[in-house]
Amino acid sequence: MGKGKIIVISGPSGSGKTTLHDKLLANKKFKNRLAKSVSVTTRPKRAGEQNGRDYLFVSRKMFLYKKRCGHFLESEKVFDNYYGTPNKNVRDLLKQGKHVLLCIDVKGARTVRRKFPKAVTVFIKAPTLSVLAKRLKKRGSEEKHTLRLRLETARREIKEGGRYNYSIINDNLRAAYLRLEEIILREIAGAG
Repeated sequence: MGKGKIIVISGPSGSGKTTLHDKLLANKKFKNRLAKSVSVTTRPKRAGEQNGRDYLFVSRKMFLYKKRCGHFLESEKVFDNYYGTPNKNVRDLLKQGKHVLLCIDVKGARTVRRKFPKAVTVFIKAPTLSVLAKRLKKRGSEEKHTLRLRLETARREIKEGGRYNYSIINDNLRAAYLRLEEIILREIAGAG
């Protein structure tokens, strides 16, 4: 492999991991330094999402076929939908010496850590479960039973936070982003 690193941003739904991930990729400091890995999912598109930019949206049948064929570095069923990280894409980027940024759930992060023990892992969490619940409700895409399930899952996922290299409490988006940026800059500087 080249000198690229896998950088995993993970945490419960509503923690702000995707927002922080997207801010990193939009920052000119990281242009040509971080490569986004677009996940494959069976979940429906949310408002404003684009196929190929946010996710690769596929049918359940296609996802399961790809999984059987070894297409994924990691894949998980999360809240009745499947998510997976394309294996070839990540390995090709690493061979080119790029740092690959993954925004994945806690179970997927566990799989990546097992396969790539030197992966840099960052756990993002909300300051409290009530703040997390408010964020999920604000999305407007959660039904009552799904919201309850996400909060139950978040309680379990928060216990995994101690297994990560870094943990950030996202109580202020700007402060959380600056902390994440500092971590990423330090980690990729050490890779070269």
